[in-house]
Amino acid sequence: MKNVPVETALAAVRKGALLPGVESVSLAKAMGRVLAAPIVAGRDQPPFNASAMDGYAVRRESLKPKAKTITLQVIGESSAGRAYTGEVQVGEAVRIFTGAPVPADCDAVIIQENVVRTDAVIEILPEGRAPGGSHIRAAGQDFKAGDVLLEPGARLDPWRLSLIAAAGLDTVPVRHRPEIAVLCTGDELVLPGKKPKPDQIYESASHALMALIKQWGGKASYLGVEGDDAKSLHKALKNVKADLIVTVGGASVGDYDLVRPALEKLGLQRDFASVAVKPGKPTSFGRLASGMRALSLPGNPASAFVTAQLFLKTWIEASLGMAETSPFITAVTQGPLSAAGPRESYLRAKLSSSLQGQLQVAAFDDQDSSLVSVFARADALIRLPANALPQNAGSRVEVLPLDRL
Repeated sequence: MKNVPVETALAAVRKGALLPGVESVSLAKAMGRVLAAPIVAGRDQPPFNASAMDGYAVRRESLKPKAKTITLQVIGESSAGRAYTGEVQVGEAVRIFTGAPVPADCDAVIIQENVVRTDAVIEILPEGRAPGGSHIRAAGQDFKAGDVLLEPGARLDPWRLSLIAAAGLDTVPVRHRPEIAVLCTGDELVLPGKKPKPDQIYESASHALMALIKQWGGKASYLGVEGDDAKSLHKALKNVKADLIVTVGGASVGDYDLVRPALEKLGLQRDFASVAVKPGKPTSFGRLASGMRALSLPGNPASAFVTAQLFLKTWIEASLGMAETSPFITAVTQGPLSAAGPRESYLRAKLSSSLQGQLQVAAFDDQDSSLVSVFARADALIRLPANALPQNAGSRVEVLPLDRL
């Protein structure tokens, strides 16, 4: 299958995803992981009526709005973790602090700003007698026992971790992270820190890909750089243990299409051999005899990054059991866009907001697929359908936000 539409390629990548395994990890190690089972509340939160303010817990019967003065006897105190458990009669009050349990007989909290206290007696100021909120957080206001707090497939961020902790759990079931091995190819490449020959450049794509794999939920290992030699490539790949091999470079047509024969020696069966996308046409995906998947990306950095955003991220998320969602938003263009060719095109771009709050996007002038500096400044990709007509400034377009930190 050559030159397949992007949607066809994405469907094949999803179909080739792993059946996600499950493990249990501590909350301290769960950041960024994907939930494998529902989180169900074991009890109400809060588990008691709690004060929302510092003040005095009272019975509403004690607040006689027509009385000239209202004085109450302070008979005890309720603080966080130390509840007042005695009875409270009409004419009595309990000093209470934010988050503390409200005594069973009380149904209102008078905030301390509306009270004058003298020894063990308080006078309720007129502001404290006005009808209004009770300043009490009802038991179960946040969630109740039996509530499903999080569904499987949710990625755990700091706020979701807090919710799980509030439910009393110290461990959480998560999906196994798929293991992904990255190999870059090309005689022209030299590792950063090494001295390049006059006709060499530094290998830079793997640093982005390794970081993206981790950010998207996978485990990355680096196989290094191999030259344009079929035997060396086969040797570098034949003993790899991973769920997915990602190769960068050596995936075009011609004399230096060396990745394909190296993978074919490992039993490669391709789902597609190229994609109708610009940049990134030589992208391919398939399965090896061992069951490992193989995703071959173009060597030019922009091409590799665009296709990684489209296909590698999709494969990782599908292998983590995450729900399929559209990553696209819409924005208006700040400048005109040229007509697209026969392939679906992705333009590196910058998002911003107008003074009126409208989301807008500007494509960079130079879209050469070898430019790393442009991608470093971009935070979005403008998606143009195949054979799209020229667009005027102010046109609405689909935009794929990049996963920038």
